[in-house]
Amino acid sequence: MKIGIIGAMSEEVEKLKEEMAVKEKFVKANMTYYSGELLGKEVVIVTSGIGKVNAAICTQILIDKFDVEKIINVGVAGGLNKEIYPGDIVIAKNLVQHDVDDTCFDYPLGQIPRMTTFDFPCDEDLVEKARLAIDKIQDANGFVGRVVSGDQFISEAEKLTFLGEHFNAYACEMEGASIGQVCYLNGIPFVVIRSISDNAINGSHVDYEKFAPLAIKNSVAILKDMLFVL
Repeated sequence: MKIGIIGAMSEEVEKLKEEMAVKEKFVKANMTYYSGELLGKEVVIVTSGIGKVNAAICTQILIDKFDVEKIINVGVAGGLNKEIYPGDIVIAKNLVQHDVDDTCFDYPLGQIPRMTTFDFPCDEDLVEKARLAIDKIQDANGFVGRVVSGDQFISEAEKLTFLGEHFNAYACEMEGASIGQVCYLNGIPFVVIRSISDNAINGSHVDYEKFAPLAIKNSVAILKDMLFVL
């Protein structure tokens, strides 16, 4: 089994590469894919870049070039639930693209026209393995729920409150739902995991310089734990 790992931060990739036996380095679409062995598993690790288009291209290349059978995506998000604080971790149960708006044609907000699904569900087994991995982290609470994605950096509490309430969502970011759509169309099991950097709804935030090392440490720990049991 070959597992694709998409990281939002290049630092996450670097930490994993230190423990990885790299067999191939492949560059396409300005993205560098590292293929090799990590913890006894065949993996391909890549940083996608920001936004839905980058993430979608990255995911399709993983599937087409490397024949990955599962995809794990880790990154950062803003919290949409008042119980979630910086340093906590949200595992996506499913994902929706909140910036898709064809409501003038009587589609619900977030529905991609002519698709047979409203949201993109993560693989239940991968979700459970991620949840068990988070339980081993002492300095973070774990949540499982919907994540919404859009090509917008949103900082206004009013808009974030709307997204949380309208979509019953736990976190908001810029890549996960496009990864979900590509995996859904290709029949590839996947999971999206997000470290929470801030939450405008409850007024909590942490300086990025302090947050980044914690997010990287937690992401690497979760990924390594999941690889052991996959």
